[in-house]
Amino acid sequence: MAKTIVVKQIGSPIRRPAVQRETLKGLGLNKMNRTRELEDTPAVRGMVAKIPHLATIIEERG
Repeated sequence: MAKTIVVKQIGSPIRRPAVQRETLKGLGLNKMNRTRELEDTPAVRGMVAKIPHLATIIEERG
């Protein structure tokens, strides 16, 4: 079984650059406090690292 991480949106994309809004959409997040369980890959971790003020990793599974 692949390792996964749970990512939670902690900030609003309102008045943020389009690149940051698109990164949130790429993670499958679009509303406050929404969570997604995603595969633990360098690409996903890099996307979360680009927007630490909007999304955070709350759990690591596997």
